[in-house]
Formats: sequence, structure tokens, C-alpha cells
Amino acid sequence: MDTHDVLAVSQVAARSGFAASALRYYESQGLITAQRSGGGQRRYERSVLRRLAFIRAASNVGLTLEEIRDELARLPDGRTPTKADWQRITRHWRGRLDDQIRALQQLRDGLDSCIGCGCLSLARCAISNPRDRAASDGAGAAYLSPALRRPHRPS
Repeated sequence: MDTHDVLAVSQVAARSGFAASALRYYESQGLITAQRSGGGQRRYERSVLRRLAFIRAASNVGLTLEEIRDELARLPDGRTPTKADWQRITRHWRGRLDDQIRALQQLRDGLDSCIGCGCLSLARCAISNPRDRAASDGAGAAYLSPALRRPHRPS
């Protein structure tokens, strides 16, 4: 590896916007790789920035880390995605994004009356959820579109 193409954890964190702890986590999950310096410090190839951008974009679309790992694993020799790879990998994201857009529009249009929780706190809920039948669906926003039910990730 050319020393100009190698970045320290702090450099990758600054360039990618990911915390150093996230980089270590992604490495432990097999999403990115690092080499070790003589002193045991992590050193990343500059191309890791493209993989991290891919991870951020895929995460923003709603892919889980497992799905992201699967997509990256489809790349030959673990290399960074090319434009053709990106187009092939993201082709199926369009439907997912369309579903999320529709769900967000429904949420936006219904915000004044209900957020889909099934809480019975508003008059409309008595119509949408008589006798709290949503309780049988479990905790959480029972009427919120599944496209918007991603697990909460604290920032």
C-alpha cells in the first residue's frame, strides 16, 4: 500500500462523517477492512471512503447492516463499487424508496389527526381503532406504514 493512499482512523472519521467507534464496528461486522501499522494502529485504504459512502446511502434507504453486507459481498474480491455495480445494486432500491415516499406522504397528510399509534387519545382513533383492537398487533405505532417502522437508532 502506498503511504499516500493510507488513512488513519481519525482521517477516515473526519472525511466520512462516521465516528471512529462506528468504523471499528463496521470493521467487526466485515463491512470494511483495515490494515495494522507496526504499532498496531488501524490504517485504511483511501477506497474505504467509497464503501462508507455506500453504507451511508444504503442505510438512509433503510437497508439493514445485514442487507448492506450482502450487497457488498456480491462485489468481486471485496472491491469498492464501480458505477455499473452501483446501478446494479441500487436498482431494487427504487421500489423501496417509492414505498417510503408513499408512506411519508400518508404520514404527512394525517399528522393533524393521527400519527398511526393506535393510542385512542384522539376522537378519530375511536373510529380507526375501536376498543383498541390495535393492541393485539403489539407495541408501537400499529397503523404507521411498515415502510416507516425502522428500529430507532439514537444519534
